[in-house]
Order: sequence, then structure tokens, then C-alpha cells
Amino acid sequence: MPFECSQCGECCSHLGLVHTIRENYGDYRFLVNNEYTSEKTAVTVDPDKIALFCDKSIFLERPEACPFFRYDRLSSKGYCSVYLTRPEICRDYGCWRLLILDSEGKRAGRIMCRRHLASEDKALIRLFEVHINHLVEPDDTAWDKQVIGVLDAAGYTVRT
Repeated sequence: MPFECSQCGECCSHLGLVHTIRENYGDYRFLVNNEYTSEKTAVTVDPDKIALFCDKSIFLERPEACPFFRYDRLSSKGYCSVYLTRPEICRDYGCWRLLILDSEGKRAGRIMCRRHLASEDKALIRLFEVHINHLVEPDDTAWDKQVIGVLDAAGYTVRT
């Protein structure tokens, strides 16, 4: 199943902890530092996203967001304002296959890559270990359907 971005902004909502602006060169050009790897990347705000970039209101709602992430409320989509020059780690990122929400609609976990559960929800981890890890279905689409059935039955909601 190929990765297709839904522009929800989940991936960028905490990248302010990773990417920091090291230098502002002016004219919407910046040097970005990856706090984990110390990799530095020169980025430029995409010309069609300058107005969006100037709106800093995203940080009231998502204070840890990447310094270049913006959310357009009109389209209900998130945007990387430096998409054309974004750091390599962002270019390589593939999000979740299945997003798992708890009974309150909050993210409980994600199925990433082929069949890896990323979660801190102890009940979900246990459910995965007991009812999902043993599934031997070679077809990813069929596996996803089985997993969704198990999660739905346990009270979780799944977004694909």
C-alpha cells in the first residue's frame, strides 16, 4: 500500500523539537538545524506559501510544531511552507498506514511501514500482541481489513 499524505499535520506537529531555525538570512531563507543529528539544511519558503508562512497562529494550538508547518483552516489541510527545499528527513518520511483513535477520538496508535504498531496505549499494545501479531495474512489489504475488524470490536476507530 503506497503512502499518500492526507495533509493532517500530525507528523509536523512536534517537529519543532527536532527542527530549529539556526539562522534567518532574510527574504524567507533560513538555516535549519536538526537537533538530533546536527544536520543543517538551507531552506526557502515556497513563493506560493509566503502568506501562509506569515500566519503564526498554528503555534497557539500546536506549540511544538515545525517552524515551517502551517495549517490552512479554509482547506482544513496542513502545509510545509518550505516543501520544495525541505530537509532530507522530511523527504524520506512515510506516515502511518492506519491511524488508530481511542473512544474519545484521540490518537492511540499507528500502524506504520508494513505492520509495526507505534503506540504508548497499554491496552492497544496488549490487544495488538494478543489478537493481531499472530495474523498470517500475506496480502496487506486483507491484513488491514482483519486488523480494522479487531480494533473496531475493541472500541477503537481506524482511519486509513
